[in-house]
Amino acid sequence: MNLSDSIEGFAVSTGIAHMGWQEPVMWALGGLLIFLGIYKKYEPLLLIPIGFGAILVNVPLGGLMQPGGWIRAVYEFGIQAPGLFPLIIFLGIGALTDFGPLLSNPKTALLGAAAQVGIFITLMGAVGMGFDLKEAAAIGIIGGADGPTSIYVAGRLADHLLGPIAIAAYSYMALVPIIQPPIMRLLTTRRERAVPMAQTREVSRLAKILFPVGTVLLCALLVPTAIPLIGMLMFGNLLREAGVVERLAKTAQNELINIVTIFLGVCVGAKMDAPSFLCWGTLKILLLGALAFGLGTAGGVLLGKLMCLATGGKVNPLIGAAGVSAVPMAARVVEVEGQRANPDNHLLMHAMGPNVCGVIGSAVAAGVLLSLVG
Repeated sequence: MNLSDSIEGFAVSTGIAHMGWQEPVMWALGGLLIFLGIYKKYEPLLLIPIGFGAILVNVPLGGLMQPGGWIRAVYEFGIQAPGLFPLIIFLGIGALTDFGPLLSNPKTALLGAAAQVGIFITLMGAVGMGFDLKEAAAIGIIGGADGPTSIYVAGRLADHLLGPIAIAAYSYMALVPIIQPPIMRLLTTRRERAVPMAQTREVSRLAKILFPVGTVLLCALLVPTAIPLIGMLMFGNLLREAGVVERLAKTAQNELINIVTIFLGVCVGAKMDAPSFLCWGTLKILLLGALAFGLGTAGGVLLGKLMCLATGGKVNPLIGAAGVSAVPMAARVVEVEGQRANPDNHLLMHAMGPNVCGVIGSAVAAGVLLSLVG
């Protein structure tokens, strides 16, 4: 082999020789996600790893998601069945979550349930747009506004759609302060938004300890397929409330969830390869995800209006918007909107009830979908 052949062989082996127009587009998209995470602070813990993963997987000849590639190995271990990464994330969420607001006012659980309506309506819409039933179920779960649950369901029902589904789920979660207020104002009057609510009552330590155990047993009887998600969520919460395993609770809240978040984000980004992401199907998923999120918000607010009427004006309908499981962003949006109508109104703790119930509701909805179409 002479020098010219060696140079020609090297030139053919470079990424430049195998690069088309799609790869730079995906690099730009990955860069946009990183920009939104750093400068706009939109879900930075996920968007930065996802954006970098999207750049890595679209390097020509990189082979990171091919058999033998390290991202492929991590993906198969953590996201494909049994989906350890989303489950560990749920463990950490449970350890970080205080279910006290829900226990102090149990009827707000209905608002968290009502907000899941967007999942099932969007499922039907996705079927109407040409997706099969499993794909439609994976797309619909975006309406729960729960990233780990969306990844968990997509990994089982529609692995090939994981990238756009995860991007839609986390993007809309980050845009809660932009998406929800117009829907809340459209569906409520200023007088309804100004309704004050009585201070929540204290919840005993025993009740907080019994709640995760009771929830797991109830879920096991009604929706066994939701046990992986609900079980890890409630185990993490039990570690928090037990008061005698602080080291375990802190590990779940910090080191463990942080390590898994890094690999989860990179693996999700690595599913955004150009051929599968740059297609009309991705645009449809983004549109359906927005519909699911909007319908979920509307479902919670409308039930809140009904509860306001039934209680003689003791429930502010805005707290229904927090029924989506974007914790605690949705509850903060409720607080802001309530104070715009009534500066003396403090709805944050009331909104946390349906907000944390939304986490449970989205996990139960995922279990129902997996049972029906999995």
